Amino acid sequence: MLAEYALIPDIFSCTSYSSEEVCRIRIQNIKDVLLNEALVRDLRDGEWSKHISNHISRWPPCVKELLKKLHRDNRLRKSPPGIGSPPCNNHEWCEEALASHDISSLNGIITSSSEANNYKEVTEIASIEKLSSASWWQKRSESVRLARTVNDYLKHLNLILKHATSIMFIDPHIDPSRPNYKNFYRLLVSAKRDKCSPLIEIHRVCYRGSGPSRRVIPNNEWVSIFQNNLSKLLASINLRANIFIWDDFHDRYLITKIFGISMPYGFAESRNQTQKTSWSRLSRIDREDVEREFDEPAKRHTLRIRFTIP
Repeated sequence: MLAEYALIPDIFSCTSYSSEEVCRIRIQNIKDVLLNEALVRDLRDGEWSKHISNHISRWPPCVKELLKKLHRDNRLRKSPPGIGSPPCNNHEWCEEALASHDISSLNGIITSSSEANNYKEVTEIASIEKLSSASWWQKRSESVRLARTVNDYLKHLNLILKHATSIMFIDPHIDPSRPNYKNFYRLLVSAKRDKCSPLIEIHRVCYRGSGPSRRVIPNNEWVSIFQNNLSKLLASINLRANIFIWDDFHDRYLITKIFGISMPYGFAESRNQTQKTSWSRLSRIDREDVEREFDEPAKRHTLRIRFTIP
């Protein structure tokens, strides 16, 4: 659901357009997408952003604003070099982006009209002035239909789990000791980093069951459940998780600072491997509202216990 694009530097230059006003319009057309539903690949382990910074005086105000917000919102994702030597021109940046795509798939590469003409048969590359005709741009959607299996969850969450600096798993029934959550640990493993491990939060309710069969589980039992099932794993991959046990809540989400998803069945797997569910991307306002809901417990919920594992 979270896309990743490579941006060729020529799209930031007014000389690629008929006027500065056209440049502003084209940048505005991609701004909301980049700041709400995508990451930008920082090619060659950050050399792309250094190149952009070195030439920042060339770009118009709209470009400077966009680049500032991409940095501020942690939407630049470093990738290893793809070609042998650092690019010296826009064509070489296109070649670098294509090589990077071969290493780890991009959703698309955005460049100027003149440069895109050199790649008419390459579907991954599109002109910023003709994005609406690119199949990968057309496929953007606020929702996704997927199987209720961890394999499918990882397919759609892998990028965000590997990039976000904080991750909130919000599901009233998360229980790593139960069969339908036995593979939940794989989502945590996917968040492992070589450097700067993310802040992990897991939120669930204090009870099991519903209606007459609802039973409140003592706090010490929840501590034992999460410690016995996840502590050794998290210690082995140098991750820590804060566990929050609440009196009650119903909705299920994955929330990060850059992306949020509403998921009707949470992180539980179905016994029926063909059963489908739909996930929906949250707007920035809705995502921040969910964050506040679980950051300000006195307003909406009562927190029973908070503990950290391992």
